Amino acid sequence: MIDHLSIGVGDVTRSAAFYDAALAPLGYKRRMEFDEAIAFGREHPTFWVSRPRSGDLAQTHPGFHLCFVAPDRAAVDAFHAAALAQGAQDDGAPGLRPHYHESYYAAFVVDPDGYRIEAVTHRPE
Repeated sequence: MIDHLSIGVGDVTRSAAFYDAALAPLGYKRRMEFDEAIAFGREHPTFWVSRPRSGDLAQTHPGFHLCFVAPDRAAVDAFHAAALAQGAQDDGAPGLRPHYHESYYAAFVVDPDGYRIEAVTHRPE
C-alpha cells in the first residue's frame, strides 16, 4: 500500500547513525544518500530521514508511530537493544502483545527526534 515514507529530523547524521544501528537487526540498511537525506530499506529505499526543506520540524503526535517488520523475535530483541544503545527512550520492552493477537511480538522506542518506533514479528516462536 505504501511505497515509502520519510520523516523530518533535526540532525541527519545523528538519525542516520541511530537507524543504522536500530534497523540492522531487522535486515534494513542504507540504500541511498543525498545531501540531508538518507534512505533505508531491505531491497530498495522505503524509509527516509531528511532535514525538512523549510527547516521546521513537525511536532510528533502521541498517536503517530512507525512500525518495521522483523523476521523473528530475536530481531525484535536486537532492535530494542541497539536502539537503546543509541540513546533511544524505552517505550515498551520486547514481548508478546496478545491483545493484538497471540503471536504479536513487538518492542517500542522513542527515537532522538521524538518519533515512536516499533519493530514487530507476527510469527510464532
